[in-house]
Amino acid sequence: MLSGHCELDDLGVLTVRGRDAVAFLQGQLSQDVTRLGAGRASFAGCHTPQGRVIAILRLLPGDDAIHCVLPQELIEALAARLRKYVLRSKVTLADERGRLRVIGVAHAGLRTLRIEAAAAAPGPAAADNDAITRAAWRALDIADGLPQVYRATSEAFVAQMLNLDCVGGIAFDKGCYTGQEIIARAHYRGRVKRRMQRFRTVAAPATPLAPGVSGVLADGSTFQVVDSVTLADGRAEFLAVAPLLAPDVPVAGATAGTGAEVLSLPYALPD
Repeated sequence: MLSGHCELDDLGVLTVRGRDAVAFLQGQLSQDVTRLGAGRASFAGCHTPQGRVIAILRLLPGDDAIHCVLPQELIEALAARLRKYVLRSKVTLADERGRLRVIGVAHAGLRTLRIEAAAAAPGPAAADNDAITRAAWRALDIADGLPQVYRATSEAFVAQMLNLDCVGGIAFDKGCYTGQEIIARAHYRGRVKRRMQRFRTVAAPATPLAPGVSGVLADGSTFQVVDSVTLADGRAEFLAVAPLLAPDVPVAGATAGTGAEVLSLPYALPD
């Protein structure tokens, strides 16, 4: 069980400030922003009108602000999209890259995020006994079945395909937000046939399993990688959207001639 901290230098912060910040984000995100708890990061999705995930955010309330943590490569595009909806709302959006940094903290089996000034102190060094490598932190995210969206996968998946409903990222009892109609329809009227699941290759893959990469399973069904990490022995553990499969069942020919097995997730997928 890892304990310590990790500088998540590929993540950045988009801060929403102003008296209408909560109401503004309430109409844009799938999370119920009125229920955010201090000191706790909550998942949220920003979606197209068709319910496809543009970005997955971790929301952290601050003093007179809500901090949205997401991959740095998506901040500029997301900020530009949200500004189109500001209209008369009393809010400002600030790209905090270079001013704030994101730290992952693990203790006693629990993990959370912390935001601090970029110049507050040097980042955790490799020699720091409390430092967790970025790869190790990503491996924990994958083992926990936590979804992420990158430039390569933005708008590729409907919310439930990424299990946002399983990690508390969708509030089905809140009011309208962009994409809400499609997401609610999938929840109340139909079974989602493709879901994010966890896999591990049985050998080192011939090509990197980067986000967005597609492959073919032994039964001919396809998968698309959400996130991945290379293990110490060269194998890859990854999250991918695929037809629902039983855990702990070997799957031959996952990609480029490399077999894979389906691993369990720490939460149940809806029937």
